[in-house]
Formats: sequence, structure tokens, C-alpha cells
Amino acid sequence: MADADVDDLTRVPWFPPVQRDLDLSGEYLVGHVRDVTACAVCLAETLVERRGTDLSLDHVVAGALVHDVSKLAEFDGMESTPVHDLLGHPYYGVHVVERAGLPVELAHVVLSHTSRTAVEPATIEAAIVRRADEVAASAIRWCATDDLRTV
Repeated sequence: MADADVDDLTRVPWFPPVQRDLDLSGEYLVGHVRDVTACAVCLAETLVERRGTDLSLDHVVAGALVHDVSKLAEFDGMESTPVHDLLGHPYYGVHVVERAGLPVELAHVVLSHTSRTAVEPATIEAAIVRRADEVAASAIRWCATDDLRTV
């Protein structure tokens, strides 16, 4: 937050380019991260309960919480910065995670949580966060369209 001169995390927009395209001004990053985390935890708990899947719930929760960490540096309010234009949040997010001394598994979640990279999830935790993020983002877009294939 200090690096991006953000003093109120609750006022950071979710994803300005999509918000502008779909006139979704009232969507914020904190709400999205909460949705992703809740969805990811539910998916993980279901897989453990029903399939006995061996996974780290700590990595699921931590990965969901940091998956969009670099959006603080990507946008200044609703305007994009060079971080967004030249790198994008998955790549810069790896830098933020590494700089914070977090495990490489979390850097992998950040890098593979979106189709903006060619890196596919290599762990079940990364796959869970990616799917949770996709659904949470679709839920936001659903507010502005009746067909998600159009966005």
C-alpha cells in the first residue's frame, strides 16, 4: 500500500478496464478478494471432504488473498499505470510475493491464476484459486450483461 500510495484499501477498484467497459464503477478489490477466498475455501473443503484430496488449505487461503496483490500498483484510481500496461498483475504480483518473502507456491498461484500468462496451474491449490477467481469475476460481470460470452 505504501509503495502505491494507497491509504484506503477499500477504495481500490476491482479491475478498471472491465469496469469502464461495463459501467461497473462500484466494484472494489477487497470485495473481489473476499469472494475469491470464500469460493476457494469452499472448493477446497469440498474436495477434501468428498474426494479426500491432499491439499494445503493454508496455501489456498493465502493464494486467494494475494492473487491480485499487484493491482495496487497497476492502477492509480481508475487509471492504468506502466505496471499494468507493461507487465500486468500476474507478473508484478510474483515480484511482490517474492519481495515479501512468501513461499514460491504462492508466487505460482499468483502467476497461474489468470489466462493473462501462459502458465497453467501446476498444483491443486493454484487450480482452485484460478477457478474461484474466474467465477468471482464472472459474478461481477454478470451484473452488467446477460451473456458472459460477450465480455
